[in-house]
Amino acid sequence: MVAQALSSVADNALLIAAIALIADLQGPDWMAPMMKWWFALAYVALAAFVGAFADAFPKGRVMFITNAIKVCGCLLMFGCQSFGLDHPEQLFLVFCAYTLVGIGAAAYSPAKYGIVTEMLPPELLVKGNSWIEGLTVLSIIVGTVLGGVLINPAVSDVLLAQPWISHLVQTRTEAAILVIGVVYLLAAASNLLIPRTNVRYPRQQTNPVKLVRDFTGYVRILWRDKIGQISLAVTTLFWGAGATLQFIVIEWGARHLGYRLDQASVLMGVAALGTVAGSILAGRVPLKRALSVLPVGVVMGFAVMLMPIVHERWAVYSVLLLIGGLSGFFVVPMNALLQHRGHVLLSAGHSIAVQNFNEQLNILLMLALYSLMLWLDLPINAIIVIFGLLVAALMLIFMHWNRRNHRADPGLEHTIGQHGHGQALKHSDA
Repeated sequence: MVAQALSSVADNALLIAAIALIADLQGPDWMAPMMKWWFALAYVALAAFVGAFADAFPKGRVMFITNAIKVCGCLLMFGCQSFGLDHPEQLFLVFCAYTLVGIGAAAYSPAKYGIVTEMLPPELLVKGNSWIEGLTVLSIIVGTVLGGVLINPAVSDVLLAQPWISHLVQTRTEAAILVIGVVYLLAAASNLLIPRTNVRYPRQQTNPVKLVRDFTGYVRILWRDKIGQISLAVTTLFWGAGATLQFIVIEWGARHLGYRLDQASVLMGVAALGTVAGSILAGRVPLKRALSVLPVGVVMGFAVMLMPIVHERWAVYSVLLLIGGLSGFFVVPMNALLQHRGHVLLSAGHSIAVQNFNEQLNILLMLALYSLMLWLDLPINAIIVIFGLLVAALMLIFMHWNRRNHRADPGLEHTIGQHGHGQALKHSDA
C-alpha cells in the first residue's frame, strides 16, 4: 500500500508538472489531454503482455522493475529543456517522456492490483479494495496538490534559491520534476520490501503472437460472463470519465473561475477527497450486493452538470465533493466485483490486464472526444453538460443491460463470491 501510494503520488504530480511544462513551452490547449492520450495508449498496446509479465514473477519485483521505467521517463522529462532543442522538439520529448511513464504504469498495474486477489479471500475483496482504492485516491489528492504546489511561483522561487537545487535546475518545472523523481525513488525502495505471497501460476507464454491470441480469448471470456460484462462496462466508463474529468476541471477552473494551474490542481484534489469518503462508505457494501450501486452512477452524471452554475468557493467545493463521493461509492464495489470475476475466470495478472485494456481504450476515446471539442472551441460549460449527459445515459443503459441479464438467469446473484480460481483460464489454455 505504501509503495502504491508513493508511486501514484509521483504519477499525478508529474502530470501537473508536465501540463505546466507544456504551458511554459507555449503548447496549444489540446496538447495536455493528448499527452494523457499517449499515456493511456501504452496500456492498450501492452495489454496482451503485461498480465503474463505480472504473473511470471513475484509481484513486488514486478512493481520495482516497472517503477524503474517510470523513473527513466521522469529523468527524460527533466532533461528535455537541457538538450538545446527548439520548442516543437521539446514538446515532442515531453510526449515521449510521459509515454514512457505510461509504459511503466501499464506494466505496474496488474501487479499492484493482482497482489490484492492473491492475499485476500472473495468475501474480503470489497473491504480490501476499499482500502486500496481509498489510498490510491488519497494519493491522487496528494500528488495533484503536490504538483500544483511545486509549480506555484512562490514555492518554485524557494526551491530555485536552494544551492543544491540551483546547481541542477534552472526552471520551475525542472525543480518540480526533480522533487517528483525523489518520490519515485522512495516508491522503488518500498517495492523492495514487499513480501512474496508464494502464489504460483502456470508457466507464462512468451511467444508474442500467442500472447495476443490468448489475450483476445481472455477479453472474450470476461465480456461473455454475465456479471463480468456489467462490472467491466461500468469500470471502463468510470475510469474513462475520471481521466477526462481531470482535464475538464483544470480547464473549467481557468475559464469559469479564473484560476491558475496550481489553483485548479487543488480543485482536482477536492474531488478526489470526496472519492476517498465514497470509497470508505463503499467498504460496507457486501460483494453479493455490488450491482445494487449502479443507480449512483446515474446520479453522478447529473451531479457533473451542476458545475456550470456554481461560482462561490463553498459551492464549487461542495459540488466537487459530491461528484467525488458518488464516484467512489459506486466504483469500489464494481471494481471488487470485476476483480473477483476475473480471478475466478482467469488469473490475477491477466484479469487486471483485460480490465486495464478496456478502461484505457475508453480513456483514449473520451480524451480524443474532449480534445476534439477543445479544438472546435466549444465553451467549457457546454462540454461539461455533454459529458454529464453522456455518463448518465450510459449508466442507464448498463442498468437495463443488468436487469436483462438477471431476467435471463435469475440465479445469477448466487454465483458471486464463489471460488473456482482460474477455471476458464485453464480451460482456455487446454
